[in-house]
Amino acid sequence: MESPSLWVAISFGIFVIVFARPVWKFATIALDKRIKEIKDSIDEATKLREEAQDLLASNKRKVVAVEKEVDDIVNRAREEGENIKSKFGTDLETALKNRQKIANDRISQAESEAIESIKQINIEIAIKATEALLQQRVDSKENIKMIDEAIEELPNKLVG
Repeated sequence: MESPSLWVAISFGIFVIVFARPVWKFATIALDKRIKEIKDSIDEATKLREEAQDLLASNKRKVVAVEKEVDDIVNRAREEGENIKSKFGTDLETALKNRQKIANDRISQAESEAIESIKQINIEIAIKATEALLQQRVDSKENIKMIDEAIEELPNKLVG
């Protein structure tokens, strides 16, 4: 037993037996701690991933809702535009018809006034012509009186 290799081997064996248990315990604790940290990181990452997926789904729903709302707003704006366009078209058409009717009424009134004016002028001309004719033909006072009465009645008979 005098070989130094044997004593080195025995010393190494004793060293391993004496220090293996505390080193093993320390290594196990360190590895368990590291495993727990990794597991916690994975759990947190999983939780964050689920939250991100929920947030993504929520945002997608919001985007769909906003797109629908935008479409509704655009459709309502188009409808209102069409309504305003048709209303203004109808209002413009009505206004033009009213103006045309007013113009036609004024033209008709002017025609009536012109015809009435021409009738009055014709009556006055006829009265003066008759008066002049009768004065040339009749000289007596009685005839003049009858002529004056006839002349006074003539406008009423011509107008009526």
